[in-house]
Amino acid sequence: MTAATDVLDKLVQRLGETGVLQDPQEMERYVSDWAGDRLGMPLAVVRPDSTTAVAEVVALCGEHGMRLSPQGGHTGLVGGALPEKGGQEIVLSLERMNEIRAIDPVNFTMTVDAGCILETVKQAAAEHDCDFPLSLGAQGSCQIGGNIATNAGGLNVLRYGMMRQLVLGLEVVLPDGRIWNNLKSLHKDNRGYALQQLLLGSEGTLGIVTGAVLKLVPLPDQSRTALLGLPSVEAVIALYGLARRGCSDLLTAFELIPRRCIELAMEATPTLGDPLDSAYPWYVLMEVAATGPVDLGAMLEQLLEDGMERELVLDGALASSEAQAGQLWQFRESMLEGQRLRGEHLRTDIAVPISAIPAFVERASQRVQHVSPECEIIAYGHVGDGNLHFNILPPVDMAEAEKYRHLHELEALLFEVLDEFNGSISAEHGIGRSKQSAYLARLSPAERELVEGIKTLFDPAGVMNAGRLLPPR
Repeated sequence: MTAATDVLDKLVQRLGETGVLQDPQEMERYVSDWAGDRLGMPLAVVRPDSTTAVAEVVALCGEHGMRLSPQGGHTGLVGGALPEKGGQEIVLSLERMNEIRAIDPVNFTMTVDAGCILETVKQAAAEHDCDFPLSLGAQGSCQIGGNIATNAGGLNVLRYGMMRQLVLGLEVVLPDGRIWNNLKSLHKDNRGYALQQLLLGSEGTLGIVTGAVLKLVPLPDQSRTALLGLPSVEAVIALYGLARRGCSDLLTAFELIPRRCIELAMEATPTLGDPLDSAYPWYVLMEVAATGPVDLGAMLEQLLEDGMERELVLDGALASSEAQAGQLWQFRESMLEGQRLRGEHLRTDIAVPISAIPAFVERASQRVQHVSPECEIIAYGHVGDGNLHFNILPPVDMAEAEKYRHLHELEALLFEVLDEFNGSISAEHGIGRSKQSAYLARLSPAERELVEGIKTLFDPAGVMNAGRLLPPR
């Protein structure tokens, strides 16, 4: 009997037949992500239903040197949760760990299993007149554990922050099988090193998150949404300054959208009509939300009036109902599908200082168009936190093999421009496999020594999500 067979037999004994999948057809849905990318088949997919079971699986695999890859809702975009080629890796899915453990509406906290779907968490919070404010396009399928592992951001970062700001405590199975229980619901805790912050954004390389204490906020009882037409990116940033001051912390979203994305949205969802009477080069989709006696409609109308007086805003539509607001947000969702329908394209999630967004978009666009004038640039993103998705669509008739090579070269060019602005190559999606070389190339010797030292301290055998973020050992 081989070591792998022995391990699998023991896993079946512990988790049962439904807890260990080995048939390729049953494992098919675990080998690709939202974009359809895939690498290979795992040795097996294990599906523990408790933290104790996760610990036993991790300990057994560690004892035999079996590599493990924790997996959430398959919504990643950098290859971080895809099983490696060669079929020697075990995928550990947390989908059966999906319980809401506790909700404390007075402390504004919620304790959940890592396999809970984000949308489920938000609905459970709403039942207690609270909100978990993380908002993602994939919230109907992404899991809290994956949100933590990738330090997810999304649409509301400018008001509520990323997952780092929304997690108070963690329960983690370490690579040797020990359980580290730090499920504290303290809003202030200043005792030495904040070890759980190392797990946030670690992409499953330091341990497996099995539970979390999440920070809740009061559920807004009103919100207002507007879609505005603007002449330039410079005007968008100027309007953001007005909105940030005029709306203060009530501003929850401020999205930059080019005209081409509006067109892609209408192509993907034919029921969408052009949102404004005329077409404009750039659009802003913004939202304000509050609880209590605040006149959000008057606030947005004043902002629109000020923007028009300064010739920043050319036109706008203010939603007068939840249904109208939902239709405006549908443009933001459908434009992603419109890009996906175009096939292979470059997806980025870069970040620059907010004030540098216009200069970056102009310089990066010029560099890309100089090298590849036949490609189409789609630059959009979250203005309030400087996070841009500077995506590039290759010609439809370009051969698939040529597309991959060409887009890889354009990504390298784009990252060079990003370096000139002291920006980040990843503001949301993480490093995974696809950005590993670019990430490592930008680490100073001191940074790399610290990063590798942390990995070695947590996972000396190198079995936890090997090959993601850092090269396998």
